[in-house]
Amino acid sequence: MQDQNLYNYINILLKNVPSDWVNLTTHRLDIYNESLAKTQFLDQFETLYQNSNAKTSSLQVLPTAYDYIRLGHPLSCILEWAISKIYGQKPEHVISFSSQVMPILAVLRANLISGKKTQICYVGNLPDSFDAELIRRVYNYSFEIKKVEKQDDISTFNGSTIFISKQSEMGTITLNPLVDFYINLFPELGSVLIINGADKDDYVSNIQHVRRRETIAMTPSNSLIALKTLGDRSSYASANNSKNHDKKSVLKSIESITATSTKPIVGSSGLSIQYAIMMGLIDDAQGNYHGKAIKFIVPTNCYGGTNDQARRVAACSEHIDVLDLEVDGENNMVSSLETVLTKVAHEDAIPYIIAEIPTNPRVEVPDLEALKTALTKTRKTANGDTAIDPVFILDQTFCPNIKFLAEDEILSHVRSISYVSGSKFPSGGKCTAGYCVANQKGKALMAKIEQHLMLCDNEATIHQFQILAKQMPSMNDRIADAYTNTREFVSFIQEVLPKAKINFVSEELAARGFTPSVFSLDLPTKGNTAEEKEAYKRELNHKLINLMITEIPNESKYCVSYGQLNGCYWTIPATSTQGTTKEDDKDYIARVAVSPDLNLEKHKAVFLEFVENI
Repeated sequence: MQDQNLYNYINILLKNVPSDWVNLTTHRLDIYNESLAKTQFLDQFETLYQNSNAKTSSLQVLPTAYDYIRLGHPLSCILEWAISKIYGQKPEHVISFSSQVMPILAVLRANLISGKKTQICYVGNLPDSFDAELIRRVYNYSFEIKKVEKQDDISTFNGSTIFISKQSEMGTITLNPLVDFYINLFPELGSVLIINGADKDDYVSNIQHVRRRETIAMTPSNSLIALKTLGDRSSYASANNSKNHDKKSVLKSIESITATSTKPIVGSSGLSIQYAIMMGLIDDAQGNYHGKAIKFIVPTNCYGGTNDQARRVAACSEHIDVLDLEVDGENNMVSSLETVLTKVAHEDAIPYIIAEIPTNPRVEVPDLEALKTALTKTRKTANGDTAIDPVFILDQTFCPNIKFLAEDEILSHVRSISYVSGSKFPSGGKCTAGYCVANQKGKALMAKIEQHLMLCDNEATIHQFQILAKQMPSMNDRIADAYTNTREFVSFIQEVLPKAKINFVSEELAARGFTPSVFSLDLPTKGNTAEEKEAYKRELNHKLINLMITEIPNESKYCVSYGQLNGCYWTIPATSTQGTTKEDDKDYIARVAVSPDLNLEKHKAVFLEFVENI
């Protein structure tokens, strides 16, 4: 089982790990093939291993494993690859998580959808936050629980068997054919799930999708610790726990930035936070509006993760539906909301609205006074009773500096929760952690939301809190500087390419505090038919991006990020952030994210070169 060459190679590799593998949250899309996520990286990595090559220069040129570390990254892939080597499993059958509970929920979700029974066997203790009654009631998962002295005590079961044990060393457990899923818990690091048996290939994508949408992979810093433990074949020591100090600092910064007094919560990613919000609201609805249908109202073209996650939650319960909200372009968020809320009220259902302000990718801000009116309007059910008032869930990642939830602000009169992806401005692109706050009217909801964040073991990690504690105090200054650069770049493009349609905030909105540093660019096109014009524009998008990243490789990058400390980031939402959005709602335009620190004159010069060659 044990291969000394493997351990020796890991130890050499750990001395040569490229710094980007540990420090970047978003990798280059120009060396990333989504259909070959992880496999292309591992195929080429396997060649390095077979040739005993662990040089930094060789590791640096490997293709991107995943485009975002929430989904996975080089170090998590190598950890999973190494464990698969030890156990003679396929690499895709080993999946690491930052959470100790989410791999359990991932198997339970897959079995709920397929109608299969599940038994959970464990030695010692289940994860501290695991609440069986809450999981059955709110998540709709069904399972049996059995405590055993050792895994040899596990008997045959007509369904799936999960075996959970706490480990201090990597790769030391013996596999039992009666166990379908091994979940090894590593306190402070996360967990590793092993899918035992080639006949369970169907589970791989389902479990990976939970990691993609409701939690994150084991973080780079923790994967590094895990790999060192594996290479040394030793127990790992607990980290120096400065979490409480850093957490207090982060919560204080969030309260100051948002001008709220309710306790913030901080999750391992923006989608971890969103998942806690959704499940917390479902839990609250079960207690306060028992038996009523739940309607999540979601923009059709919003971030694909939001859209996808909402539908995944709805798929687990017949009492939950997702309703479309048209928000961009020719559609008006307020009028669309009025239509949908009237329909939900008529059905006497519970309206939970998820919306982005400004919208992504067209950076539009609705009429806020009209939005307030629509949200606070008293509506009637079909029976003439007063309808349930909505909860407004605001993704304000593009403008985290706006005090939407402060007293006497636009949203102070409606139950509101605001959340932000921390991989953007809060951390400057250094970690994925996200946070959420509530206004006074929404304060009562936060206890449930926090309960579900903790249940899922999706709170930010020690290292994530450290990063946020360092970066958040400067966030508003970085936002201001980045906006200044963005406005100058937008003005330049308008001057040299006036036929392009630029989606960006107006000067008037900027004066009111809406100072995003991202804009979308709808390039001029030509052709005899609509199809020809669309094809030409899409090709032009790629020409522009390829020119920018080729001419300014140290600053311009083809990736989905936003709010980074330096550089300029280019993407096409339809092929990246809107990955799971319905095709007709996708935006085949270029989205540009500008940082507070970049060579703006060089970017102008290269863009002018592009214009002159159209």
